[in-house]
Formats: sequence, C-alpha cells, structure tokens
Amino acid sequence: MQPPGGKPWLLYGLLGASLAMNLVMALRWPDASEAPCAQPEAATADAPPAGPTAEAPDPDPAASAPAEPATEDAAADAGYALVQGTVESNLARTFQDLLVDDADAIAAVFTRQFVWDLDMRRDLQRGDAITALYSIDEQGEIHMPLAWFDSHKLGRHLKAYRFLAPGDAEPSFYFPDGTEVPQRLKDGPIDDYVQITALLDERRGHEGWDFKAPVGTPVHSPRAGRVERANWNHAANGNCLEIIQDDGVHALYLHLSKNLVKPGDRVAAGDTIAEVGNTGRSTSAHLHYQLEKRGEVLDPGQHHGTLRRRLPAEAMPAFEAEMARLDALVGG
Repeated sequence: MQPPGGKPWLLYGLLGASLAMNLVMALRWPDASEAPCAQPEAATADAPPAGPTAEAPDPDPAASAPAEPATEDAAADAGYALVQGTVESNLARTFQDLLVDDADAIAAVFTRQFVWDLDMRRDLQRGDAITALYSIDEQGEIHMPLAWFDSHKLGRHLKAYRFLAPGDAEPSFYFPDGTEVPQRLKDGPIDDYVQITALLDERRGHEGWDFKAPVGTPVHSPRAGRVERANWNHAANGNCLEIIQDDGVHALYLHLSKNLVKPGDRVAAGDTIAEVGNTGRSTSAHLHYQLEKRGEVLDPGQHHGTLRRRLPAEAMPAFEAEMARLDALVGG
C-alpha cells in the first residue's frame, strides 16, 4: 500500500533521525587523527612556536656573560693584566685614558713591536684598536707576551707574539705565520740581544740604534778596520770605541762594560772588540751603535740592510700552541 502522495514518508523520517544523531556525535568527539596527547610540531626558522605560552630555553650563562670581564679574569689568573681600547690621540694618552698603571712605559713597550711597519707618531688614526697582555716584575721590567694593533693606515690587523726560538738566547716577537716582527741588521755588531729599543732619530738627538742586552754580551766589528780612539767623553759615552772601517765608515760603540781592543789595533770582520755595558749616560745595559761617513750620520738599517727571520718548521707547533694559549686569555 503506497503512503499518501506516493512518497515513503516513514523511510524519510528514519533517515533524518539517523543524520541528526551523526551530527551530534561529530560535534562532541574529535576526529581520530587528533590524538589528545600529540605534541606540537617543532618550530622552524620561519615559523616560531605558536601560542602565548611558547618560550625560548634559558640562555647559557657562559654565553650571556660579558666577554671583557671574563677575559680579564682569565688574564689575571695567568698573571697578566689585559688592556684593550681604541686610539683617540697618541698611544701614551690612549693607555693613560684606559687607566693603566705605568701607562707611558707600557705604551713604549707596545709601540716597540710595530715601529718596523708603522711610524707610530704619524701613522696613528683615531679608531685604531689596541690589545695587550702585560706584567711587571719585581724589578719593574715590563713583559708583554701579546700585542695587537688594528691599523686603519695599513688596513690590517697586526698581531705580535713573544716566543723563544730554538737556539736563541732571548725571546723575540713573531707574526702568526712565524715571521719575526722586528727587523735585524745583516751582519750586525751583536748576535744575541733582547730587543732593539731605539732607532735613528727615534728621539731627539739619537744618532744610532740601541740594542738591549745583558752586561758582558760580546760585541763584534761588522767590517775590517782600524781602532781610531777609545773612551772619549767618558761621562756621556762611558767605555766606548771608534773604528774606521776599510770602507771609510766610522763605527761608534758606546756604553761598553769592557774594551777588548785599543787605538791602533787592526780588526777583522767578525772580531770580538768589546762587551755590552751600562756605562756613561745610560739607564740600562745596552749597546749604542752609530755610523758616520764624512760627517754625515748613516742609518744602520740602510747601510747594513735588514732581514726578518722565520721560525723553523719544527718550532711552529709549539709557537701555535703558545698563540692559542694567549688568544684564549684575550678572547681572541
């Protein structure tokens, strides 16, 4: 029997009720793919974690600590003071502004490392950066194992490290590639010295090179010649020698502790003629070496020529280890 109008109304009613129940169930329960305990996806660089409760992990205290105090502490633990800053006028004033004790003396030691590449009176520029480690011993001697200078004039960063090369009696300074920082005279008058502490005209009236060396260090005659005189003006020059070389150059050796030749003696190239001292107008043991010809003062560097030594390959691992140790103390 057909329902009124020929439509299956009962069937339609049952289907409608079933649909309504399915809708209620869908609204009440989540889809099976949305597991209640699922973790959110890890954030990507372009998509930070969503939601107001997302937080970055706590920073590493070592990474967030100020770099300068940490390196100052490391340097102090190793027995050094650390000074870092930028140049505003001259180096002495820069070290003074950084509140360094004995600023002038420390600035002079720092300057000594870079006079071979720069005129430190004329080539400084505002904003040049300095870094140095130093210590002062009980005798007041300044030791500086590391000196860095960032030069705008040269457009590069000069790094000097103190290191004792195999066979040397005294340490010298070397660039990271193992090249010696100071230049040496070819066939100079002294083989073993601590440092060249003054060049020609580096200070008013200074007419030669000064070689810092212990009292008693041998002094040689670089050229053959004849001893002209000894110990003139002893109050200023101390024990001293003048040798007229066969090439016509007058070589003067001042502040000696002992003269081993006398006027009229002939000397050959390489002969030992004296020993380093601290006599006359001198504040520390050194050799003053001066050259003149026809009344004109000569620059020993130009007359002899200069060279820069390199560390031998077998010394490089020890040198690189020392560089790494010092770099760590300044955070470099």
